[in-house]
Amino acid sequence: MLYNKWTYEASYRWGQEKLIAAEVPDAALDARLLLEWCCGTDRNTLFVHGDREVSEEEFGNYQSAITRRQGRVPLQQITGVQEFMGLTFEVNENVLVPRQDTEILVEEVLRNLHDGMRILDLCTGSGCILLSLLHYSNDCTGIGTDISMEALQTARRNAENILRVSTERERPDVVFRHGDLFQSLSGEEKFDIIVSNQPYIKSDVIEMLMPEVKIYEPRMALDGGEDGLFFYRQIVTQAGRYLYSGGMLFMEIGYDQGKEVSCLMEAAGFTQVEIFQDYGGKDRVVQGVWSSHSFG
Repeated sequence: MLYNKWTYEASYRWGQEKLIAAEVPDAALDARLLLEWCCGTDRNTLFVHGDREVSEEEFGNYQSAITRRQGRVPLQQITGVQEFMGLTFEVNENVLVPRQDTEILVEEVLRNLHDGMRILDLCTGSGCILLSLLHYSNDCTGIGTDISMEALQTARRNAENILRVSTERERPDVVFRHGDLFQSLSGEEKFDIIVSNQPYIKSDVIEMLMPEVKIYEPRMALDGGEDGLFFYRQIVTQAGRYLYSGGMLFMEIGYDQGKEVSCLMEAAGFTQVEIFQDYGGKDRVVQGVWSSHSFG
């Protein structure tokens, strides 16, 4: 479409119509957020300065952004950022977009996190869980592991932005390591808290997910195997080796996995196993306490 001195409101209406026609969820909201991103404005601009003229460059960028969103590229991958726990994280095609449901996981860990504790974040992705925990605690240290080198690069950049940590020389309070689950750890390393938002979607369910997820988010961060429990089994059977006695394991779960994951934890020797719901009343987090005598 040729530029012809579009106003801010007219640009928004155009973008909204395009996204509605493409059956994009939350078309009105996404059209507004993309316009704000392209123009460097905020939500008040549409209501107070709707007659503001949009420059040719701004409108061109908006056209490109709307076209990508029509193709179901996630909004967050277009803008490159996502808010999580009141913090702004870089996101891209190499990491899962942090979701509000995962804030429940962070909040439950924070209730049990004390100054000076040592945290292990498995499948760290963007680093949003570990970095949020470190940001909202005092003198805690953490290691994040991931099998994706690209994800770890994103996590390190987020550490630089959130904790002001140099990517050139990592400080000992936050370290990211490449490896599958516990693979990069030595047998002597111990933690007070292990937390994980590991893949937990059944393999045959992934194709039924929204295009934003099944096409554009990394499958390795979604696929939990045939029954969705593959990584839970791996984690609960190994976690005790890396937890201090009395240490805790926290994991995000699917809405229908609470009972199965709880049983896995109890069978592995965890006690005081509890399930917590998200704001929609669905099971979202399971936690348990490790006692050293439980590990055989």
